[in-house]
Amino acid sequence: MQLNSQHPDTHRYAKSIEVSKRVRFDIERDVIRGRTLDVTKKFLPDGLSKVDRLEFLSGAQARLLSQIQGRTYANMFGLVERFIGPKVSEISRDHWLGDQTAFEALVRFTEEELKHQELFRRMERLAGQDMHAGYRFQPQPNEVARAVLGKSTWAVLALICHIELFVLAHFRESIEPDPALSELWKDVFMFHAREESQHAILDELEWKREDAKLGPAEVDQGVNDLIDLVAAVDGILQMQAKEDSDYFLQSCGTTFDEVQTRRIRDTMLAAYRWQYIGSGVQDERFQKILGGMVTDAQMARIGAALKPILES
Repeated sequence: MQLNSQHPDTHRYAKSIEVSKRVRFDIERDVIRGRTLDVTKKFLPDGLSKVDRLEFLSGAQARLLSQIQGRTYANMFGLVERFIGPKVSEISRDHWLGDQTAFEALVRFTEEELKHQELFRRMERLAGQDMHAGYRFQPQPNEVARAVLGKSTWAVLALICHIELFVLAHFRESIEPDPALSELWKDVFMFHAREESQHAILDELEWKREDAKLGPAEVDQGVNDLIDLVAAVDGILQMQAKEDSDYFLQSCGTTFDEVQTRRIRDTMLAAYRWQYIGSGVQDERFQKILGGMVTDAQMARIGAALKPILES
């Protein structure tokens, strides 16, 4: 047995450790810094909230809608990181008696995901101090995590890779360029994205490593599981979009007509589908990784499952 055998990509694992040490942050000292949320500013940019589709909203109403979505963004990340950490911890066992550099990289990954959970719990508490009563986050993180972890490792790693990549896309394309966001929220996104950039590299390495173990039938089952997971995510988004639309309509101080109400509800769901599904699956890097593992027929099946979601 070779106790110190190295993975062909050891240098990439080593690089992720190096960067992880450099960008490491402390929640209170580096991010929160004694601040509270500035409710006179947006929490999410228009490119993510899609509020620019609702031209009849006042400035204050548009800002409130972005803040509701920002609060749900924090809760959604608290939810997804509930299953990311355990899965990464689980796959690290393959390196226990092998490449110790890869093992260290995944241990750091797991630790950082636990920290991110706490970061977003802090943001939820801060939002709760300043926003109207009545907000509810409906999904139960442990129940969701248990269901996700019941799927094949190939599919779960695909979902995780997609999540890490859309975090980077959100910051790069929407959050970083927007000067009208709450400064605290902007810092949360920045520090989160810095660590997730290394996680995305590790996700790709581990997903490809898992894929190399599998035969065609096992990959096909992974594709089925991935389609099931995307459908489950969409079910969560539909439930929370309804909840958040109700909360907005109760909190904004205006009675909208039937058409406007429907447009608010449709926009909320479209925004969530873009944030948590579309912006990841359409990411060029994700498409390239996935396309290198599946057949044209399997890619077509995934595309067919995504079509009604992306068209919204």
